[in-house]
Amino acid sequence: GTYFYLSTQTELHAPRPSRPIAMLANKLLTRIARTQISHSHLLIRSRTMATTRIGTEDPRMSKIVIHNGIVYISGQTDGTTTDIKNQTANVLKKVDDLLAQANTDKSKLLTSSIWLKDISRDFKDMNDVWNGWVDPNNKPVRATVEANMAREQLLIEVQVTAATE
Repeated sequence: GTYFYLSTQTELHAPRPSRPIAMLANKLLTRIARTQISHSHLLIRSRTMATTRIGTEDPRMSKIVIHNGIVYISGQTDGTTTDIKNQTANVLKKVDDLLAQANTDKSKLLTSSIWLKDISRDFKDMNDVWNGWVDPNNKPVRATVEANMAREQLLIEVQVTAATE
């Protein structure tokens, strides 16, 4: 992306800004000066709103969508085992793999949504696996709820968003 650094003491700092952006920036600076905003600097980020879709073979969804520097992955499940600890570990491995395909990782997680088939039975064991997996220095916001699952054998579904930078 292109970064424009605006200061109340200077006009505009950017490599050859387009005329409309430069005019907008100068108007903004004039308003800031008039209102005497206590913050003397602003950072305006301009970027192309490109969207990339990865894993589009499924007619219902993409596995990964990257938009404006944010990675969104589809909900991940695992029906290859019947206990919550193994299903959670397998699901989080899938999450890691999808994040890697999008050139990011769990240290850049922003949000996580977790659905459990039986929250009273599985919450503690799921958390044991989650806590061993999540980056302790970069924990996302998280919501965990109980939900009916699409298939009987599924105990957990996880969906995350992550930054690319």
